[in-house]
Amino acid sequence: GRRTQLLKGLPATSTVEENSAAGVSVYNFNVTLSPLASEGVAILPTIVNSNPLTEAFDIESKGGLEFRVVTTGNPVLDYETMPKSFDLQIFVEDTTGRTDLNILTIQVTDQNEHPVFRGNMAIQTVTIYVLEGTPPERIYQVDAADPENAKLKYSLLPATVPFSVRESGAIFSTKKFDYEKDPHCYFLNITVTDPDGLNSTKTVNINIINIDDECPYFTTKQRIYRIPEEQSPGTIVADITAKDPDDEDSPSRLFYSIRSSDRHFSIDPGTGVLQVAGRIDRDALPLQLHPNISLTVRVEDSSGCDSEMEITIIIDDVNDNPPECNPSAFRKEANENTTPGTFLVDLRNYCKDIDVDPSNNQFSFTGLSGFGSNNFALESAVSGRLVMTGTIDFENPANPRVEVYTLTVRVQDIAHPNYSSKYPFYISFDNIIYIYIRIKPVNEFFPVFHNLSYVFTVSEITKVGSSIGRVHATDKDWPPNAITYSIVAGAGTRDYTNIFWISPTKGHVRILARLDYETTQKHVFTVQASDQEKSTTASVTVNVLEVNDEEPVCSPNFFSLQISANLAVGTNINGFRIECQDRDSDPRSFRYFINEGNENNHFVFSPSAGSNTSRLILASRFDFESGLDTNWIYGLCVHITDDNLVSARDKTTHLVKTGTVTLSIRVIPNPTTATTTTPGFTVVTKKENLYSPSAWYVPFVITLGSLLLLGMLGYLGLLLLTWLCTRCPPRFHFTFCVSSQTMTKLNTVFDGEARDPVTGRIYEFNTRSGARRWKKSNEPFQPILATQVMPSATENSGQGMDRAQVPSKKEPSEKRKDLTVAAKPACKPSAGQSETPGQAGLRLQKKKEESEGGELSSPA
Repeated sequence: GRRTQLLKGLPATSTVEENSAAGVSVYNFNVTLSPLASEGVAILPTIVNSNPLTEAFDIESKGGLEFRVVTTGNPVLDYETMPKSFDLQIFVEDTTGRTDLNILTIQVTDQNEHPVFRGNMAIQTVTIYVLEGTPPERIYQVDAADPENAKLKYSLLPATVPFSVRESGAIFSTKKFDYEKDPHCYFLNITVTDPDGLNSTKTVNINIINIDDECPYFTTKQRIYRIPEEQSPGTIVADITAKDPDDEDSPSRLFYSIRSSDRHFSIDPGTGVLQVAGRIDRDALPLQLHPNISLTVRVEDSSGCDSEMEITIIIDDVNDNPPECNPSAFRKEANENTTPGTFLVDLRNYCKDIDVDPSNNQFSFTGLSGFGSNNFALESAVSGRLVMTGTIDFENPANPRVEVYTLTVRVQDIAHPNYSSKYPFYISFDNIIYIYIRIKPVNEFFPVFHNLSYVFTVSEITKVGSSIGRVHATDKDWPPNAITYSIVAGAGTRDYTNIFWISPTKGHVRILARLDYETTQKHVFTVQASDQEKSTTASVTVNVLEVNDEEPVCSPNFFSLQISANLAVGTNINGFRIECQDRDSDPRSFRYFINEGNENNHFVFSPSAGSNTSRLILASRFDFESGLDTNWIYGLCVHITDDNLVSARDKTTHLVKTGTVTLSIRVIPNPTTATTTTPGFTVVTKKENLYSPSAWYVPFVITLGSLLLLGMLGYLGLLLLTWLCTRCPPRFHFTFCVSSQTMTKLNTVFDGEARDPVTGRIYEFNTRSGARRWKKSNEPFQPILATQVMPSATENSGQGMDRAQVPSKKEPSEKRKDLTVAAKPACKPSAGQSETPGQAGLRLQKKKEESEGGELSSPA
């Protein structure tokens, strides 16, 4: 075979200590190459297998062909928990394909290790709690072990603490602890040592727990307290204190409570502060008869041990009820001319004080205030009668002209009222009476127009609905009365009942119909101003200004004429003339001009301006012979304006009106004219096909039909091809068999040639591996049959025909598998299939060897 001893120094046995770090050298060896392996090692020495399986070892290069086996530290070797020996299979391959596989045995040696703690002490500091008063006993069991299973020794520091440790690792207390006298916390260092002196130390924290074994007691000596009634909630009444002998050096953990429920007081459970919880009314039952309140206060510690104390709270009476008035607001009315001394309201009939003590239920009316209160007064502080003292005249400029007076009267106890400082809301609501006095105005004066008569000037062309002026009236009464305006007379003509309209609230005068200067030049009507009770009238005159708003009217306004083609220039056509009239313009203001239809300017009016009559004159002769004139019928549009007397400067602003006359003139050919035929014309018809965007469906239908036709032709072609394939089966069938043998290197020598029966091209093949490639066109055809088939265990068969294979670089594990894979024989062609020349050669060679008793062999 091709295996030689490439690994020098193997197989071998080596040792390594447990817990070795990564990179510790275990064993050194060399690789020896054959003279043919000039390029060195193809596959470096590799651990391909270990028994037991582990990744604790690896191979490193020391330079050149020297290598060493080292530890990886993953996992760390442990003599106590891991196998004691490992067999490593090391594989190497040079560039010539020679390989070597040897075993390195590594034995793990034991090393003395420190003892280790187990359980909670291995991961944290253990805290132990011991109740005070507990007799000496075992309080904790230390759990430790030696990796070598040696017997361990336990010790404890400091030695002065009242604790001890036994040979078994049990920690015992040596005294009965008192929380008030002894330290509250101890720190113990527990050390465990093996026979060789290696040790480990952990700390144990021991806390002494206090127990509550005594009842608390009150330190407050006072038992009677006095407070006034109507104290606000939260007012502190007493500070009850107590102590617990078990909590001398720490904040007290006591709980305070009132044994009997009481809605007037509450106690803070943590501090013992007694506070007012609800309203305390001395004047209401049962405090009205028994003003003393007794409470039983209890103090309790965390263990449930308690003590009780009874206290008495005396409620003192105060003047806490203010006078109350119902209603607290009054509304009265009085005319502005009410005489002084008039009585308005008696307040005492509506107020009372509910205090029982006569010294507390007396009250008085004081403090009459408010804007304008000088017009009112109280007869006395006891009676509470309100009267008017002055005259209020709204029209007087010195009067503030206030319609509603808001007065306030304070109702106050004669005795000192304690509620005024404690409950200010009583003062702002119950102790203040609001009196609203509305002064009713009296309508004393008539409305007065600013002018006795109004004159407005307006153009006759003013638009309907336009405002032409305003009338205005005032009233001396205060507050000013709402004045309404109306037209009570006039404002009409023969044709229109109401030609004017006035705004009822603003007094604006508007026109409701078109004004006509030519019909009426002046309008006079009467307007009235009223404050609902009193009214007055004024005269309104509207002068209408004349405006040029009438257009000229001519007779006739339409006429048809016939003239001869050879009519002399300057002739009055058929003696035609027009006569115009204008209601608002002078006859000399007319101007005449032909606006349209006067082709070649054959016609003109004379005179063209300054008269109300004008004649139609032929201004130029007709010329039909030369083609200058082609029109035989003329439609003239004549405009008549009334601006002849208006200067050029005023024409931009002056209103101009225009009248219109339409004339139809037919020209009659001269009988003596050489032209005997009337003008004629030729009609030419031209047709053109244009695509309309609305016919979008035409290209759509054409495109859809084309697609359907193409699809149908393709489908018919597919059916025809299917039918031909079923009628004419192929003459040649090929079966390609691929060998499943695994290779590490291909033989690239092609020692056979054949022709492909389908394409006719020449290809070369290897008789051992079956590899093929197309032959170059410049090489001659050499039909050679294979004479021997020698498949190698390290080569692949069934490779592609058109490419040469190169050595495959596989992982070491795959290469180890390749070493044991056997070659498989090539497949024979199936029945009814033709063979390639290479296959035929293989079959002939095999028959020849069988007849000679030969046998195919595979090289190692």
